[in-house]
Amino acid sequence: MTQWQPQLVALDIDGTLLAWVEGSGQTYEQIAPAVYDAVQRARAAGAHIVLASGRSPHGMTRVADLLDIHEGDQDPLWIVASNGAVVFRYPPVDVVHEETFDAAPAVAAVLELHPDALVAVEERGVGYRVNRHFPEGELSGEMILTDLDDIVGHPVSRVIIRDPNASADDFVRLADTLGLHSIGYVVGWTAWLDLSPQGVHKASGLQHVADELGVHARDVLAIGDGRNDIEMLRWAGRGVAMGQSVEEVRDVADHVTDTVYEDGAAVEIGRWFPSGG
Repeated sequence: MTQWQPQLVALDIDGTLLAWVEGSGQTYEQIAPAVYDAVQRARAAGAHIVLASGRSPHGMTRVADLLDIHEGDQDPLWIVASNGAVVFRYPPVDVVHEETFDAAPAVAAVLELHPDALVAVEERGVGYRVNRHFPEGELSGEMILTDLDDIVGHPVSRVIIRDPNASADDFVRLADTLGLHSIGYVVGWTAWLDLSPQGVHKASGLQHVADELGVHARDVLAIGDGRNDIEMLRWAGRGVAMGQSVEEVRDVADHVTDTVYEDGAAVEIGRWFPSGG
């Protein structure tokens, strides 16, 4: 491993590049200087930088801008959004791959047990169509009030279900109870459930990008902190969990770095792209 250097660095955003606002389920939209510098060193050394997030595309472009990892439309970035369901290049936003599914049955099953839950589907370039407003700051862009039948009445790439009156553990038990075998799902840090097409996750989206770039998974460094990073960390040649990750994420990682509050992503990237190296 001493001679190894990643050809592609896959980075989660919330909790990896951006620090969590304690107890809020939101992150600061700021890149720590140490993280910025480490990403720039990796990029200068020739590594491909790919953002991989549960966020929708319009929630990821600002982070790409903050990192200064693109040079306009001459060589646009590859970005994996919506937990792998959408792969796009930026700038401008150019969706090159998208997976969709029929979410209506799963949403109905969840709402039967959590009738007051909030439901959202991305309205690309605008925000989200929602059955009711989400807590302030939890969704990027505009919230467009829409009847539930219109929200999930056609194939979608991802559905967000949120119950402010429940906990993440409640939703973990909910997923087990429902046996969501025909679709993909991931529980967030709060009572937040992402539904996606079966077999679609960050790893599948990154595989699409790696194929386009001619990079093998064994030459990928992936860093993340959430349950939606588990497949990505398993897939990558080196999968690294952030220090604040829950145990099930840490268990699948090859290594656990420092927390996001200690610039853990910079510490790990610096291992392979040292300052002055």
